[in-house]
Amino acid sequence: MRVWFITGASRGFGALITQEALTAGDAVVATARNPVGLAEKFGNHPNLLSVALDVWSEAQAHEAAEIAVKRFGKIDVLVNNAGYGLLGAVEEATAEEIEKLYATNVFGLLKVTRAVLPHMRRQRSGHVINMSSVGGYQSFAGWGVYCSTKFAIEGLSEAMAAELQPLGIQVTVVEPGFFRTDFLDESSLAVSPSSIADYRDTPAGAMRDFAADHNHAQPGDPKRLAKSMITLAHSANPPLRMPFGSDTVGAIETKNEYVARELADWRELAVSTDFPKEAA
Repeated sequence: MRVWFITGASRGFGALITQEALTAGDAVVATARNPVGLAEKFGNHPNLLSVALDVWSEAQAHEAAEIAVKRFGKIDVLVNNAGYGLLGAVEEATAEEIEKLYATNVFGLLKVTRAVLPHMRRQRSGHVINMSSVGGYQSFAGWGVYCSTKFAIEGLSEAMAAELQPLGIQVTVVEPGFFRTDFLDESSLAVSPSSIADYRDTPAGAMRDFAADHNHAQPGDPKRLAKSMITLAHSANPPLRMPFGSDTVGAIETKNEYVARELADWRELAVSTDFPKEAA
C-alpha cells in the first residue's frame, strides 16, 4: 500500500487523484486549506486522512507531514497539485497578482517539498510528482506570468531529479494540456482586471476570449488523467517529464522542431563566442 500526500485535494485533479488512489487500495493524506469538504466528498474512508494545509505556511506544511507519518508511518508519493492560473499579458499583471501567484505555485510547492523530503530521505524511497502544465514547456501569449511559474517548477524538478536519485527518490514533472476541469473557472483562474487597450487585438487579448469560450470544452478527460497518475506512481521507472493530452504532445513536438531549426540557423554565431582553441 502506497501512501500519497496530495495538496489541493478538495477539487479538480487533486480530488480525482485522491479518489483513484483510494480505489487502488492506497492510503491518501488529502490536504486543503479547508479539509471539512474532503470528509464530505470522500466519506469516512479508513485509508483517508484529511489535513488542513495552506501551502503559504511552511510551519503548517511540516506539521501536516508529521501528522501523515505518524498515522501511516511513511510518505511514498508527494503530489504538489495546489495552484491556480493567471490570465493576461505580462505587462497587464500587477505586482500583487504576480507575488500571490508565485506564493502558491512556486514558493508553496517548495515549502511542502521541503517538509516532506526529510521523511523520504530517511526511508530512502519516495516519488515527488510536481504538477506543471503544457505551459511549463511552451509559453503562450496571455499566460506569460502563469507559464513562468510552471517553467520554474520544471527547472526545480530537473535539479531535484539529479539531487534525489542517489538517495532513492524519484521526481516526475507532470504536464497536462487543456483538461475539462474547473481550471478556467473563477475558482481556479484569476483574470488580470488591468486590461490594456493596445493588447485587445493581439494574441494576448484574443486569449481572454478563447479561455471564456473553451471553459468546460477542453479536449482532455480529467478522470483518465487521474487513472494514469496511478499507473505513473506505481511505475518502477517513472519518467522525468510526463505529458498528458494530445495537445501537450503536439506542443512539445512543435517547440522541439522550432528550437532545433533556430539553433541550426544561428549555430555559427552561437559557437563563435568561445576562445579560439589555440588560445585556450
